[in-house]
Amino acid sequence: MGGAVGLKGTDGLAEEAKVRGARPSAPDKARSCLKLMAPESDITFLTASGDMGETVLRELGIDCSVIYQTPERSSARDTRAVCRSFLAEGVDLILFCGGDGTARDVASQATLVPILGIPAGVKMHSGVFAISPEAAAELALGFLRSGLKTRETEIVDVDEELYRSGELQTRLYATARTPYRPVLVQERKRIYESSDEEEFKDQIALFASEFMQDGSAYILGAGTTTGRIAELLGLDKTLLGVDVIKDRKLIIKDASEKDLLDLLDHEKSVKIIVCPIGAQGFILGRGSQQISAEVLRRVGVENLIIISTPHKLSELSFLLVYSGDPQLDQALTGRRQVVTGYRIAQRKEIKAASDWGCS
Repeated sequence: MGGAVGLKGTDGLAEEAKVRGARPSAPDKARSCLKLMAPESDITFLTASGDMGETVLRELGIDCSVIYQTPERSSARDTRAVCRSFLAEGVDLILFCGGDGTARDVASQATLVPILGIPAGVKMHSGVFAISPEAAAELALGFLRSGLKTRETEIVDVDEELYRSGELQTRLYATARTPYRPVLVQERKRIYESSDEEEFKDQIALFASEFMQDGSAYILGAGTTTGRIAELLGLDKTLLGVDVIKDRKLIIKDASEKDLLDLLDHEKSVKIIVCPIGAQGFILGRGSQQISAEVLRRVGVENLIIISTPHKLSELSFLLVYSGDPQLDQALTGRRQVVTGYRIAQRKEIKAASDWGCS
């Protein structure tokens, strides 16, 4: 819920997120997944009451049995409790919607049952998440219908307090089994460190510092590669946030979606620079959620600049987008240039994560 308003997660900050105008994305993501599963009448759904599952299921006309009564204000304690109830009922699969924090809570209880995440968080480093809600439906049905194999994967999370202050520290919390099919399940996020990586980041930053002198306002997404651009310009970028640079000056630091939309009301030329997430390949839809579909639509897909070190790019078969707007995602698909060094670019295929629905 906190991504669009710049909170980088809502652990302990749900009320502040609401004050800033955030709205939960989990119900919409769950709905996108479950509507593809709705025609399968032979599947029995067990759920918690209200917003923890029952509401969306009943909206879609899916029969379900409520086995846990959710209090007015639910918490991680309720996630863990309902998972214990699921296990007592002998479920085959726990399908949940959220981010790494929710994955931690589910995995802490479900040690013997496969789990699968519908991605709806800001930070999703764990390997239990499908690449999109639609892919989650295909994986769940493949597991329940035809015994799709599972694999063991890691549940990791970041320290949100440090994350908000610009420091990325991940920790392994558990392992879990999840239905797996190549492409449909994301890989655990990787951080690449080597002398070559640093050299290419410097080359990319030097090139960017040149083309950014065109008078446009540049929205820089999260990451160390975009961070190197600001560093070269002598600016203090928020490493894990979204910032705006114009004429070698930092004009917005740690911007929210609203800040970016306000910027677009008075700036004639705005461009976006993003870098793919290591091992996962997402350029939109993970991490920098402040760069929303509306922001990108107003900036224009032709003004989206992708940068990546060659090694990170070589580890990815293709790049992924999940803006929340299928038409916009389709406009981004195809082979696009990725800046990989000083005045050097490679072409890489971009695919829409929402294209993987139920086959």
